[in-house]
Amino acid sequence: MDAFVINGGNTLGGSIEINGSKNACLPLMAAALLGDQPITLHHVPRLADISNMLNLLERLGCSIDEHDSGDGRSITLYAEDESLSLAPYDIVRTMRASICVLGPMLAKRGEARVSMPGGCAIGDRPIDLHLRGLRALGAEITLDGGDVVARVPASGRLRGNTVFLGGAFGPTVLGTANVMSAATLAQGTTVIEAAACEPEVVDVARLLNSMGARIEGAGTPRITVHGVESLGGAEHRVIPDRIEAGTYVLAAAITGSRLRLTNYPADALIAAQDQFERMGVCVRAADGPDADPLRRTVEAWREAAVRPTTVSTQPHPGFPTDLQAQLMALACLADGNSVITERIYEQRFLHVAELSRMGASLFRQGSTVVVSGVEQLVGAPVMASDLRASASLVLAGLAAEGETVIRRVYHLDRGYEQMEQKLRTLGAKIERVDERDLAPVPG
Repeated sequence: MDAFVINGGNTLGGSIEINGSKNACLPLMAAALLGDQPITLHHVPRLADISNMLNLLERLGCSIDEHDSGDGRSITLYAEDESLSLAPYDIVRTMRASICVLGPMLAKRGEARVSMPGGCAIGDRPIDLHLRGLRALGAEITLDGGDVVARVPASGRLRGNTVFLGGAFGPTVLGTANVMSAATLAQGTTVIEAAACEPEVVDVARLLNSMGARIEGAGTPRITVHGVESLGGAEHRVIPDRIEAGTYVLAAAITGSRLRLTNYPADALIAAQDQFERMGVCVRAADGPDADPLRRTVEAWREAAVRPTTVSTQPHPGFPTDLQAQLMALACLADGNSVITERIYEQRFLHVAELSRMGASLFRQGSTVVVSGVEQLVGAPVMASDLRASASLVLAGLAAEGETVIRRVYHLDRGYEQMEQKLRTLGAKIERVDERDLAPVPG
């Protein structure tokens, strides 16, 4: 396994382009299972999760053509063999998002068998809302040997219905995408109540409509899907990754640097922007007033000392849970006490112990962490536990005095394309090494 070695305390500078959204790409790629013609996605990031999804789609009968275009990496997907319906454990266990093939495969092929998914260890994220939604469309669902087995009703087609997708921790993004995708080929009209409002859901709806679907209300809590007989192909540019964008804003802030970010999804980061400003972080447009609000060019920097904040993660348009760990890293250097509450994934605090190893003053009580700001973080050997926790440790390492060694950075590779290379172009002293070449961790 790989590790990062970071020598912190360096000011960064330069420009970085934000990649296409991982969380949008995965259900967008799964939509290829619905169409009778190829779909082409542009601006697709090079990530471990994307590679795993490509492997899964190939196992499900899709042909794949990857090429570089004037708009970054492009991938053309075509479901040529519809006789295959098994999403096997050896691939599905690598990422929870693999469940998003369930709805499209069920709706188009009449049956689907998907192994229960794996992914980051940040607490329970059950797929019961996915299954509840598909059952409401008439699917017959059973569990067999660790697999979810779904079949359309005897009529041979899913049926439109009113579906409620609210859960204990709010709406489900992948569940909304799954049910919405399945409903495109259902007979009649489907109304999804308590739908997730995230920009990634809107992006999936945009592609499906380009393929011939009839979806209204994406981005609101009520989505209406009028079923059609078939879907065709389309070309689609993936929205920028709002979590990657927020992470690099926080990299500028925690190192006291000034960075230019292009392809920046400002319209999808309004709640995060509010928190940035509360903490003394500036994000200002560097392009014209007619620029696409989802693809801006901005400059990000910190004006003075980091100010403390109080924040709770919420479903969109609230502050995103996927930026909680990175914001906590910045709060470790604030002039005062910050209070951070996690309301989406209550166990998403595995980074707390590792930040504490770097000199942070953190006190956790249930779903809340009180962060007492310190003057300086110090380098230390730490362990990455999940994707966003990994990013928070990188940010802390960039700001820390001395050397930080982050083990298990394969988590990071699931959501950030060549992060160490991008940071080096900005002036960071960061290297990827083989863990076997590192000295053992003392004690």
